[in-house]
Amino acid sequence: MNVLITGISGMLGVDLCKTLGEDNEVVGFDVRDFPSVPFPPPIIHKIDITNLEKLKNFFYQLSPDIVIHTAAYTDVDGCEKNPDKAYKINALGTRNVALACQEIKASLMYISTDFVFSGDKNEPYFEFDEPSPLSVYGKSKLAGENYVKAFLNRYFIVRTSWLYGHYGKNFVETILKLAQEKNELTVVDDQVGSPTYTIDLAEQIKLLIKTELYGTYHITNFGSCSWYEFAREILKLADIKENKIKPIASKELRRPASRPKFSVLNNYCLKLSIGNSMREWKAALKEYMSKRVNE
Repeated sequence: MNVLITGISGMLGVDLCKTLGEDNEVVGFDVRDFPSVPFPPPIIHKIDITNLEKLKNFFYQLSPDIVIHTAAYTDVDGCEKNPDKAYKINALGTRNVALACQEIKASLMYISTDFVFSGDKNEPYFEFDEPSPLSVYGKSKLAGENYVKAFLNRYFIVRTSWLYGHYGKNFVETILKLAQEKNELTVVDDQVGSPTYTIDLAEQIKLLIKTELYGTYHITNFGSCSWYEFAREILKLADIKENKIKPIASKELRRPASRPKFSVLNNYCLKLSIGNSMREWKAALKEYMSKRVNE
């Protein structure tokens, strides 16, 4: 397949490039430079998804079979402070990608988020549950989902959560860095979700795009934890004293954007469609830490 990845310089974009490049022709674009990686990078272009005409021309030239749309404005508090930027990139940018796919008859996979849900359910969300986002980030990503549904018939919407990987800033690296710099860390313990390893997500995407089983999917590592529990597990695997970390309530941080208290996703459609289950989040984190040490 000819695969085009938007946001290819991002954490998931790089792992998708590596994973899909084994069996497919992969090209990509971003507004940033591609990071240094231990594998041959694809051809990278600098394209802005908010420019529809340039995007259409680019799609015509490449004529991909499928576009995997990972490009997004993911700074949750930044979105809250600058909603115009959030909607321009996450909603209208996704509209542009969907329209470009429509013109060249390419299928589209849109990477969305657990933040489309309010977190009031207190049990894992199914793909069929009604979204009700709390933040501008969640609302703008949901608007992107709606544009995809409005313009295309052949699409995958993949909601995921709490991503970490080897080629970008993430919670794991932040905690390890702070543990070296501070005597005590504080992390919220009243937000629960599913940490997800970008390599595991990329592997499931690789399987899914080979099918025509279009629709909405939840794809996260199995199980759940709070950010505090996630941080404790990181320190444990790094052989750092876990008593360096203290739990706090979200309200103590006074962040601009509201977060869902419980945004665990049930990978229901993935199991029913291709019979796959994701491994437990602790096992995935352990592998990430071992690879990190060996790099």
